[in-house]
Amino acid sequence: MYKIEDIAQMTGLTKRTIRYYEEIGLLSPERSDGGYRLYGEEHVLRLRKLIDARDALGFSLQELQEYVAIHEELTRLRQAVREETGAEKRAAVLRLEDTVRQQLDVIDAKLAQIGRVRDEYRELQARIDEAKQAWRQEQE
Repeated sequence: MYKIEDIAQMTGLTKRTIRYYEEIGLLSPERSDGGYRLYGEEHVLRLRKLIDARDALGFSLQELQEYVAIHEELTRLRQAVREETGAEKRAAVLRLEDTVRQQLDVIDAKLAQIGRVRDEYRELQARIDEAKQAWRQEQE
């Protein structure tokens, strides 16, 4: 088990951010008898997943909460698929498929938003390139 200082160092997050993630339900550490927050490897993995979603996809805190909720549902459903048999297993697979699709929709929406921003900057860059080309022609 790790203390908050260890987790902060391992993930590059501040202790304040880690506490805030706990406050809004993104993280649930265990507590020692003395009330200290204790974290395991699963917490490190979860924080790294949150950092990836935040940094790579630009997720807001609200989007991170949705992302985590869907991820928790995926974990629960994967376990059900492993444990169930017959009709229950098929039903769990179908629920898993729906949940994966839901997560992909969240990611696709964010990627589309990022794509629109990228396209705006590409258009601006093209106009800058045209202006520079015009300047070169004027100087010749």
